[in-house]
Amino acid sequence: MTETSCHIIVEGNPAVIYASRNGKPAKVVRTLGSFLEKFWQERDASGEHTDTPECLVAQIIVRFGFEICEDDYSNLRVGLKYSPNVDYLYFIGSDRTLKLYSPTDAYRATPNLGVGACQEMAIEPSLS
Repeated sequence: MTETSCHIIVEGNPAVIYASRNGKPAKVVRTLGSFLEKFWQERDASGEHTDTPECLVAQIIVRFGFEICEDDYSNLRVGLKYSPNVDYLYFIGSDRTLKLYSPTDAYRATPNLGVGACQEMAIEPSLS
């Protein structure tokens, strides 16, 4: 079991999703990318666009959370605080983009600075 922690942040929603393991880009980007593609298709097909950040966080917890937890549900938490110890931060923008960040020393010192204190990383084409 991989002990790589991560946050998933959805623009427009204050919730901070935390997974204590399985947070490496090779797993998360592939799984989250596929999940997001279906999520956006469902939203477009239904014509529903209100409360999208709230709906997206709920669906990540329910659908994507099952994928990343692997039968250990203590692995996944939701709160309002950023952890100083995460290895990666995944940011889902209102423009439907997925961005990957790595924490900097500034983030580790003051985690509630969020992705603004992190270094954006390129998402490898083979992962998306």
